[in-house]
Amino acid sequence: MAAQFGRRMAKGAATAAVAALAVAALSASQAPGVTVDGHGRQTASDATPSPDATAEAGSATGDSPYYTDLPPLNSPNPSPSPSASGTPVVQGSGEAGIPATVLDAYKKAETAMREAKPGCNLPWQLLAAIGKVESGQARGGRVSADGTTLSPILGPQLDGNGFALIKDTDGGKYDGNSSYDQAVGPMQFIPSTWAWAGRDGNGDGKKDPNNVYDAALAAAHYLCRGDWDLSDQTDLNSAILSYNHSQDYLNTVLSWLEYYRKGTHSIPDGTGTVPAHRSDTGGGKNSKPSTPKPPTTKPSKPAKPGTSPSPKPGGGSPSPSTPPSPPATPTDTVDHLADAGTAQLTAMAGDEFTKKISTKAVTKAGKAVAKVRVRFTIVGDTDATFAGGESVATVATNSSGVAVAPALRAGEKTGDFTVRATVVGRTVAGLDYKATVTERAADTLTRTGDTALTCTPGGEFADQVTVKATYKGAVADKVAVTATLIKSKDDATENDKGPYFKDADGKTVRTLTGLATDADGKLQLPKMYADDTTGTFVLRITTAGGATLDVQLTVAAADTSASPSPSPSASASS
Repeated sequence: MAAQFGRRMAKGAATAAVAALAVAALSASQAPGVTVDGHGRQTASDATPSPDATAEAGSATGDSPYYTDLPPLNSPNPSPSPSASGTPVVQGSGEAGIPATVLDAYKKAETAMREAKPGCNLPWQLLAAIGKVESGQARGGRVSADGTTLSPILGPQLDGNGFALIKDTDGGKYDGNSSYDQAVGPMQFIPSTWAWAGRDGNGDGKKDPNNVYDAALAAAHYLCRGDWDLSDQTDLNSAILSYNHSQDYLNTVLSWLEYYRKGTHSIPDGTGTVPAHRSDTGGGKNSKPSTPKPPTTKPSKPAKPGTSPSPKPGGGSPSPSTPPSPPATPTDTVDHLADAGTAQLTAMAGDEFTKKISTKAVTKAGKAVAKVRVRFTIVGDTDATFAGGESVATVATNSSGVAVAPALRAGEKTGDFTVRATVVGRTVAGLDYKATVTERAADTLTRTGDTALTCTPGGEFADQVTVKATYKGAVADKVAVTATLIKSKDDATENDKGPYFKDADGKTVRTLTGLATDADGKLQLPKMYADDTTGTFVLRITTAGGATLDVQLTVAAADTSASPSPSPSASASS
């Protein structure tokens, strides 16, 4: 959440009382499954994150501060009700309005995701809810015509002082800070996340976290990266928690989501309202929790003239006290990464790797380190991705110090590539894992029909050969196939006579390459023709993986041995 919004959190008993009443009323009128506990805080049913989900794992924002303002109690589109003077009054419309360019960015991102990952079921209202909580809809829509914010929106520097410790990962490219990372833009991405999640949403050839079209599309992909179905409440909760690991954050976003689902409308850019309350209790630039005062000590009596201060017990001169060093974070204690039992990584093109990469963070003494963020990056000439279509994934180590990367999915490119594990926020040697993608294969080929394949010399075969490929009993799709007319089952040399195929120019060919099975594992070969040679011939069909099928072909003259039936005239004359 931006730290340069220039707003201060309203304080005082009156504000607290109003907020408590608002939360209580909101629970009765807003999100399904959202209730209020005994302290007036919202809770969501089935929304408790898993221990690993709430650990210091990678998140879009680095768990930066966010706006905590709740939506109005009134419906966004209530029926006009007369005021005391009889004038119709529509309440709630101000908060329901979303700046035109920002709203357009959300809707375009939803459309793009409906095409790219329809199973995610991402609603644009979710992006609006997150945009409201993260930046107040780009500070009320203060964006240019192309969607770029008129001034930077930056969160506090993540230096470990009241926030997570994330040392600089972009050389200050996005946040202008070469010491620590800061969340950037209307959707508040930290640079290390933007490096892999960034998207070009407005088609200008750039991926700019300060552009609402780019940021909205990136947020959409981020929320859909884990193969979640956001129409399912559990998956929706998990996706939101992955954006910021906070139960209060989840509840706030869910409240705005349900509010926007009830209706909203477009308002001119720059006229939106900016929230006033933030999770870090302040609103100024790079605000941080107040620094605790040092402990008060009783002043010592002044020394008598002509005397020197008494030495410390044990000897030595008195010296000014040195402030204690801040405690080391888990990341600071990591000495190296070690493999945690990763098996051989091999998969056929298009398949998911059955094994996952496991990496362990350890100290110099070999002790496991929990709550350390490990980044897994796919390196090399490959189109393999992690589940969700990304090439980078950040995972926190569990209580055993182990981080398990998301499942890998092979693309269509075959060969070797590398997955590199590194520690986020600390310079230690990376750990490389070799992965191999093999070509799609089949171990069985069968004909889909059993009609005898016959032809007369110089004619064409009436039926085309159709085969089906399987691998370990499952459909083998997109498998490369070769079909060759060979001399015999014992001689796989290409035949120079008998049946043949035709190429695009109508020329005779007896070997076909570049064929592939369809999504159902099937392949229909082109028509075949026969020259004047009669006899029995063999068509051999082979696939990657070693599946082979021999199909018998027969070329024979038409059978004219049967005597014709006598004509009526011949019968009469006899």
